Amino acid sequence: MESIQGVTVSIGEAAKELGVSVDTVRRWTDAGKLKSVRAPSGHRRFYLADLKRLASRELKQLDERITINYARVSSHDQKQDLVRQVQVLESFSTVNGWQFETIQDLGSGLNYNKKGLKKLLKRIMQGDVGRLVLTHKDRLLL
Repeated sequence: MESIQGVTVSIGEAAKELGVSVDTVRRWTDAGKLKSVRAPSGHRRFYLADLKRLASRELKQLDERITINYARVSSHDQKQDLVRQVQVLESFSTVNGWQFETIQDLGSGLNYNKKGLKKLLKRIMQGDVGRLVLTHKDRLLL
């Protein structure tokens, strides 16, 4: 759909353009962060130009926050794997030009009381973490 103001897209296409869920697009629209217009069918439509501006602003804000590399092993006899994880994570973050901090943990993924995990969660809740980098998703918990 095209109007005088430009091309509009559906909520699904808007979510894809922004890299977020449809629910997030709805929430942002309801909060006034993103404007939409209603099609004759009643569905929300979003101006592509607005989406591109918002995506650019969100990426800039993301880059201003720190990247956290999180490495974890379950036991002391896996210490070498912890060293390898840290090297991989720090190399990856360096190559991408991200400002980063590395948090390491030693303990079972079923133990939610790990010092590093608590620190990671606190930083995320404070809103100063832009991205989390793991070697495998099971390193976070499992």
